[in-house]
Amino acid sequence: MKEEIQIDNLYNKIAGLIQTARQSIVRTVDHTMVYTCFEIGRMIVEDEQQGKERAEYGKQIIKGLSQRLRKNFGKGFSLRNLEQMRQFYLVYSIAQTMSAESQIVKSETLVRKFMLSWSHYLKLMRIEDPGERQFYEIECINNNWNIRELQRQFDSALYQRLAISLDKEKVKQLALHGQLINKPEDAIKDPYILEFLDLQPHSSYSETELEQAIIDKLQHFLKELGKGFMFVDRQERISFDERHFYIDLVFYNRLLRCFVLIDLKIGDLKHQDLGQMQMYVNYYDRFVKLPEENKTVGIVLCRDKSDTLVEITLPEDNDQIFASRYKTVLPDKEDLRKLLADKEFDV
Repeated sequence: MKEEIQIDNLYNKIAGLIQTARQSIVRTVDHTMVYTCFEIGRMIVEDEQQGKERAEYGKQIIKGLSQRLRKNFGKGFSLRNLEQMRQFYLVYSIAQTMSAESQIVKSETLVRKFMLSWSHYLKLMRIEDPGERQFYEIECINNNWNIRELQRQFDSALYQRLAISLDKEKVKQLALHGQLINKPEDAIKDPYILEFLDLQPHSSYSETELEQAIIDKLQHFLKELGKGFMFVDRQERISFDERHFYIDLVFYNRLLRCFVLIDLKIGDLKHQDLGQMQMYVNYYDRFVKLPEENKTVGIVLCRDKSDTLVEITLPEDNDQIFASRYKTVLPDKEDLRKLLADKEFDV
């Protein structure tokens, strides 16, 4: 028995070492592959800049290069792949005239340049807006998004959803540093995109069914909530004066160091919903949170809301109660882009 425990301990140490080594090898391979693609792109672009102005000439050069590389190094050097490497270099190179601010952005990009896989960069370089592209690049690195999660966050228009609620200067910071969570409103989205619940937008479902769908896809919901969220409880009962109330979902945000309470509403937001959430938040602040923790945050998640109703119902200095819409289908990204463009123009 003692000998088996010793073997188990030794096995666990060696298995951990092997797993770490394998992960390191994968990262090294990814880094080397991306670096190689960047350098191939650079060589192609520099060759094109040697006075050969005709586009057809460049196409023929790349076509002949592809044929020879494929013959000696395999199908990874198809004409399409070489063109992608060329585009990769053009998007991520710093050989262009830039303002001082752009220079800072590009310098930070260089530090991050080879930290993601080639699949990530194939997706990222198709994002036309440099600020939006940098935002997703930073978030991929900070949150360890795989390519599937990157695609999902892009399709759900995360950048536009966050940027719409920010002023022009903060939108720049979003592009420079990604999403920073310093105060409760930094963590709030409007709308939240819950397409992963597979609930049709015009179908009939109850608040209980909505809650159960979220619990069934809790990992996806946590990713949509954003950074630092941890699940605590569902239908948590609070009681006073022999009356019982139930909070739909309770989370904790380790970055904000506070509890986050969520109440689900399948219809339009009513002022009573905000009052009820205020009661939940007050209860948590007075009887649950520790002295060293920050004030509790409450989010009423509803299908639709009146911004005027929210503004009039809540105090002017409110920093604890928020109302956000949820959508069960992916948003129209073009509409969000227009909203963002109009807002920036007004600024």
